[in-house]
Amino acid sequence: MRRPRLRRVLALLAAGFACALAAPAEPGRTREVRVAAAADLQFALDDVFRAAARSIAGIRPVVIYGSSGSIHAQIENGAPFDLFLSADADYPRRLAAKGLADGPVFLYAVGRLAVWVPSESRLDVGALGLRALLDPSVRKVAIANPRHAPYGRAAEAAIRRLGVWSGVQEKLVLGESVAQAAQFAKSGAADAGILALSLVLSPRMRESGRWAEVAPDAYPRMDQGGIVLRNARDLVGARALRDALLSPRGREVLVSRGFSLPDP
Repeated sequence: MRRPRLRRVLALLAAGFACALAAPAEPGRTREVRVAAAADLQFALDDVFRAAARSIAGIRPVVIYGSSGSIHAQIENGAPFDLFLSADADYPRRLAAKGLADGPVFLYAVGRLAVWVPSESRLDVGALGLRALLDPSVRKVAIANPRHAPYGRAAEAAIRRLGVWSGVQEKLVLGESVAQAAQFAKSGAADAGILALSLVLSPRMRESGRWAEVAPDAYPRMDQGGIVLRNARDLVGARALRDALLSPRGREVLVSRGFSLPDP
């Protein structure tokens, strides 16, 4: 009789512990929710959460930005995140297929590419687009590393499809993420960059350079998706941040920051 009773007690304790992890914090206390986010969200996400201040009251998002492929690998290896926002919906789908998701994969945006040059550049990117990168004055072109960054793969696809690969390939400088590629371009370490439109529209890039959007049909559609992670320390908080991103106001912010919206 003692062993069944002991098992029941342990089961009740475990259930109570799990509920405590997922339950909202006490009124007046701030809860940290750990978000792993694609680098192209670096400026948009703060605005999304600021706009949702009432609905996420008591939650403090702690956001780590990086390339989606690198974050995916970290989560597979047990990195303690609550919410994953990827620039390529395939990464959260892979995690969901392994049973690591709480609920379905959700699509929140469609990424867009732009070519950016500093203000002092004589290149007419508005008229020439990526063909401007063939100019001899362009010695280095920054893109994200295609091996693990969705924007790097999109940039490479656009270079190839628009017929400038042979003239641009040797000029490429690879950043670990699209944010690092943007930093290369802005700092002068590269003469131009093929970057996320969302980063190009950030104040510091917009004020110091000129840009032109790359035609969306020049690269594969960039559906961006995410998941709440099954082992999240705060499931309720992670779901609240997800809902803020997918809300009408969250979508408005994303559009204003250079994203398109996924199909309904």
